[in-house]
Amino acid sequence: MLLNKKILLFFSLIGLCLLSACAEKEKLADGSELINKNQFVFAASGEFKPFSYINNDLTMSGFDIEVGEALAKEMGLKPVQKRIKFKGIVEGVKTGRADAAVASHTINPQRSKHVAFSTPYYYSGPQIFTRPDSSIKTVKDLKGKEVAVAKGSTYADTASKYTDKIKTYDSDITALQALSSGRHDAVITDFVTGKSAAQEGFEIKAQQLIDRSEQAIVLPQDNPKLLKRVNQALEKLREDGTLTRISMKYFGEDITTKPE
Repeated sequence: MLLNKKILLFFSLIGLCLLSACAEKEKLADGSELINKNQFVFAASGEFKPFSYINNDLTMSGFDIEVGEALAKEMGLKPVQKRIKFKGIVEGVKTGRADAAVASHTINPQRSKHVAFSTPYYYSGPQIFTRPDSSIKTVKDLKGKEVAVAKGSTYADTASKYTDKIKTYDSDITALQALSSGRHDAVITDFVTGKSAAQEGFEIKAQQLIDRSEQAIVLPQDNPKLLKRVNQALEKLREDGTLTRISMKYFGEDITTKPE
C-alpha cells in the first residue's frame, strides 16, 4: 500500500510540473501562445550554410537566422535561437520545443499532416550536383547511380523517383563535401546551397534544376493565432524590403520573390 502511495505521489508531482510548464506559456492579447514570455523561440539546424551555420561562440548565423530575428522584432518579441538537427525539427515544433522553425522547410503534404506552414518566405528548388568530370546531366542519368541527400529533407523523396541507391547525411553540406571528395555519384539539394558550396571551393558542378519549391516557416497546428501573427509579420517584411535585403546579403540575388 505504501509503495502504491509513493507511485501515486510521483505521478502527481509529474502532472503538477507539466501543468506548471503549460501555465508559464505566455498567452498574447490575440490569443496566440509562446513557450517563454516575450520571446520568439525559433529552431534551425546550423548545418545548412548559408541558410544557417554555427559561429565560434556556438550561436547561429545565416539567411534563416536573420529572417527569424527580423520576424521576432516585427512581432515585438526577443529572438531566441534553438539548434535542432534538421531531421528532428518538425517533431520539435510539434511537441513544443520551439515556437516555430525558420529552417528552409519545403511545403509538402506529408509535413502538413503534422505542422502548419506560413506563407512562403523564399523560393527554391532541388538541383543535381556532381563532380565536374561526371557524365550525369539530367534525372534520366541518375538511374542506378548513388545519390546523397540530407536526412529529413524532401530531397530523399525526389531522389527516390530516379534511383534506389540513396545515401543520407546529417546535412546537405556534409553530403556535398562527400561528393567533392570523391564519394557517391551525385547530390540533390537546394540550388542555392549547392551554388554557395561551389563558390567556397567544393569540387562540384551544377546540373539539372529538377523543380521549384516554396519554403516556409513551420508552426504547431494548435496555434493558429500565432500562425496568423507570423504571416502578418512576414508580409510587412516583404513590403518594407527586409526579406529582399537579407537575401541580397547572403546570395547576391532576391530569392524571396516568387519566380515568374
